[in-house]
Amino acid sequence: MQPPSLRVLAAVIGAAIVLVAPNPSFAQGTEQKPAEKAPAGDPKDTQKKLDEFAEAEKLLGGPAANPECLWLGRRVVSLLWRDDLDTAFRHLDLYDRFGCPAGHIQATFRCVIRQGSPDQKAADKISDRVHACWVNPSAEMQQGTAAAPSGTTNR
Repeated sequence: MQPPSLRVLAAVIGAAIVLVAPNPSFAQGTEQKPAEKAPAGDPKDTQKKLDEFAEAEKLLGGPAANPECLWLGRRVVSLLWRDDLDTAFRHLDLYDRFGCPAGHIQATFRCVIRQGSPDQKAADKISDRVHACWVNPSAEMQQGTAAAPSGTTNR
C-alpha cells in the first residue's frame, strides 16, 4: 500500500493536468496584442458600388436593378465565365429566390460572350464587362466593332 501523501500528490497532479490542458490560453504567452481593426473599405470603392447601383436603377428599373439582383446576377455571370458552374448554380438558386428575372442572366451572359476574352494587357476587366452588359445587355462590343449577329434564335 502506498503512503497517503503519494496519493494526494498524484490527485493534485491529475487535477492540474485536467484543469490546465484544455485551456488554450495557457499555451499562449501572456503578452497582450492590440485589438486589430477590421479593414475599412476604401471610400472610392464604396462610392463606386453606390454609383453602379444608381446607374443600374436609372437604366434598368424593375427587379433586375434591385441591389440583391444586381450583386447576385453579376456574380452568376462572372462565375459562368470562369466555368465555375457549381457555384454559379448555387448563386442562381439565391437569385431566383429573391424574385430576380432569370432572363436577364441569359442576356447578360450572351453579351459578355459576344465580346470575347478580355485582353490580358488591357485595363478591361471581366467584372467591368459584366457590369456594362448587366445595365445594357444588348450592348455591342466596346472596342467599336460590331458583334457578329447570331444565326440562331431562341424561339
